[in-house]
Amino acid sequence: MSNAPRRYLRFRRPDRAEHIVLLSSFTILAITGLVQKFAEAGLSQAVIAALGGIETTRTIHHFAAVVLMLEAIFHLGTVSYKVFVRRTRLDMLPGLTDARRAWSAFLYNLGLRRHPPQEGRYSFAEKAEYFAVVWGTLLMAVTGFMMWNPISTTRWLPGQIIPAAKAAHGFEAILAVLAILIWHMYHVHLRRFNRSMFTGHLKEDEMIEEHPLELADIKAGLAERPADPKAVASRRRVFVPIYAVVAMLLLAGVYAFVTFEQTAITTLPEPVDVPVFAPLTATPLPTPAPTPTRAPTATPVAGATESPTTVTTTWTHDIAPMIVPQCGTCHAAGGGMAGLDLTSYAGVIQGGTSGPAVVPGDPAASLLVQRQQAGNHPGQLTPEELARVIAWIEAGAPE
Repeated sequence: MSNAPRRYLRFRRPDRAEHIVLLSSFTILAITGLVQKFAEAGLSQAVIAALGGIETTRTIHHFAAVVLMLEAIFHLGTVSYKVFVRRTRLDMLPGLTDARRAWSAFLYNLGLRRHPPQEGRYSFAEKAEYFAVVWGTLLMAVTGFMMWNPISTTRWLPGQIIPAAKAAHGFEAILAVLAILIWHMYHVHLRRFNRSMFTGHLKEDEMIEEHPLELADIKAGLAERPADPKAVASRRRVFVPIYAVVAMLLLAGVYAFVTFEQTAITTLPEPVDVPVFAPLTATPLPTPAPTPTRAPTATPVAGATESPTTVTTTWTHDIAPMIVPQCGTCHAAGGGMAGLDLTSYAGVIQGGTSGPAVVPGDPAASLLVQRQQAGNHPGQLTPEELARVIAWIEAGAPE
C-alpha cells in the first residue's frame, strides 16, 4: 500500500494553459510597456536596443496585447461553459463572507487572532486577484484602443481623452506589476510555494492549510454537484452555437481594434536628412517699447551746424530686426544649433558651445562676424547689413 500523500485536483489542463498564456503575455506587456513609459532611463534604453529599437518594441507590445485579448475571449467561453453547461458553483463570486475573512486575516496578521480564517475553494485574496485581472484587462483594452487609434477616438471624444488614457494606461500598468511582485509573489511563491497552477494538484497538507473548507466538502462528497449527462448534453447544444456567434463577434472586434487606423505618429528611421526650414517671409519682432533717450555716439546728423546730434545703433532697434529673421530659425532659445540663441541680446552676448557670438568692441573676435565674413551661411547677411553689425560691435554692442 502506497504511503504517498493524497493529491487533490485544483486546476485542469485548459486552466493551466490559460495561466501560462496570461503569464507570458502579461510579462511581455509589462516589460515592453514600462520601457516606453520610462524611455529616458538607461535600463529602458538598453532593453529597447536589445529588442531591436522602439518600433520593434511597440510591435512586440501590440502583439502581446492581441494575445491577451484572445485569451480573454477564450476565458469568457470556459467560464460560461462551466456555469451554464456544467452548473459549476459560483465559488469565485465575492460576498460578505469574504469581507469577514479579510478582516479576520488582518487581525491575525496583527497578532490579535490565534488562527487565520478558514477558506473554501478560493480565498478572499485569490478572488481579489482574479477580479483585479478582469478590471485591469478591461481598462487596459479601452485605454489601449484610444492610444492605438487616437485619430478615430478624437472624432467622438475631446482631444484631452488621449493624454488621460495614456496616464490611466501607464499607472494601471505600474499598479498591476507592483501587485504581482508584492501581493501575488508573497502569497503564492514565498509564504508557501503553491505549484497547483503548474501541476494541477495540491497535497492534503497543503489543502488543510490553504483550503480546509473545500477539503471538508470533498471528503463529505459535496464538492461537485452530480450532473445528469442528458441535461449536460442538452445545455451544450444550446451553448456551443451561442458562444460561437459571440466569439466571432469578439474576434471581429479584435481585428477592428488592430486595423482601425494607422498609428498617428510613426518614428522616422535613422538616419534621416531633414532640410532646415527657413520661412520666406521674416517673422516680425514684437514692437519694442519706446525709450525716452538714446545714448550719443560719434555719428553726426547731416546738415548739423552746431555740436553734432548723434544717434545710437542698438540691438533692440537696429540689429535684432535684421538678425532674428535671418538667424533665429536655427539659433533659438531652448535648443538652437550649437547651443546658440540669436533671438535675444543675452543669448548673443553669452554665445554657444563655440564661444561668444559677439565680443563688444572687437568685431574680429566675434564669431557672428567671422561666420558671416566666411560667406555661404544659411542666414547670410548682405554686405551692407554686415557692415552695420560690425559698426554696432565697434560701438560696444549696446542693447
